[in-house]
Amino acid sequence: MRALITGVGGFAGSHLADALLARRETEVWGCVIGGGRPEYLSDQVQLIEADLRDPKAVLALLDRVRPDRIYHLAGQSSPQQSWTDPWDTLESNLRPQVYLFEAILRLGLAPRVLVVGSNEEYGRVLPEDLPVRETTSLRPYSPYGVSKVAQDLLALQYFLSRGLHAVRVRPSNHIGPRQNERFVAPAFARQIARIEAGLQPPVMRVGNLSARRDFTDVRDIARAYWLVLERGEPGEVYNVGSGLAVPVQAILDGLLALTTADIRVEVDAALLRPVDLPEQSCDPGKLRARTGWEPQITLEQTLRDLLDYERARLTERNGLES
Repeated sequence: MRALITGVGGFAGSHLADALLARRETEVWGCVIGGGRPEYLSDQVQLIEADLRDPKAVLALLDRVRPDRIYHLAGQSSPQQSWTDPWDTLESNLRPQVYLFEAILRLGLAPRVLVVGSNEEYGRVLPEDLPVRETTSLRPYSPYGVSKVAQDLLALQYFLSRGLHAVRVRPSNHIGPRQNERFVAPAFARQIARIEAGLQPPVMRVGNLSARRDFTDVRDIARAYWLVLERGEPGEVYNVGSGLAVPVQAILDGLLALTTADIRVEVDAALLRPVDLPEQSCDPGKLRARTGWEPQITLEQTLRDLLDYERARLTERNGLES
């Protein structure tokens, strides 16, 4: 079986590649927009550089790979960044998907396609809506959320009108090693690693600590992506998450418990979102019933792995610079 992962050099994409390679029967291909192969991406991934915003590049990519499975993860992944440049987020998340779908049809391919949405699609949920189900109304409150709703519905439209075998997922917050520091958990972990190394004063800058989010280890998320594309029903949408709402404060406390450094915590207004929901959590019951998926990695293990990754990354970078 041949699988193509768009955005394979990213956080979730690289972990998904690891999960697919571990199964051994899957030949894994991936595309990135530039910058070469990230150091954490397995050499077993056959890598192609392609700008998915270029329809000719997308057509050439699919014609070369001719995949049996497509995991579409590429795009702009930060809600915070979407406030800075809304149109870039909409364009980066919609154009590649349209071109992928059209190339599949033009080439006469018949892959299974996973389209990765987000819990941000639900947006401004009411307390009585929690935990959100797939039938909960979509009320996105950021340009990023709007872009993911559009991707979600576009996949449904191509299933209904063109028979594309598309399965949709709405993952909750996933955390773990390799995540960009624009996100809360790696931002905390990176600051702790820098403080331990004496590279910044013992003060951590944080945003809203009272928000409650559904945090799931990225490796569990990757396993869910494989399961749902193999066992999920085409045209359907599935929540992916632990089903538990955890305060951001607990993420911070869990990481601070793993260091002996004496660290002071200060709120930085620049890190606060223009709009921030007090709580988000999902009901993954539909996914569990269809695939048998359950999270396997504890939050404590995730935080330990994340901090160890940031420490090692910092040591490696300093070693190269010295």
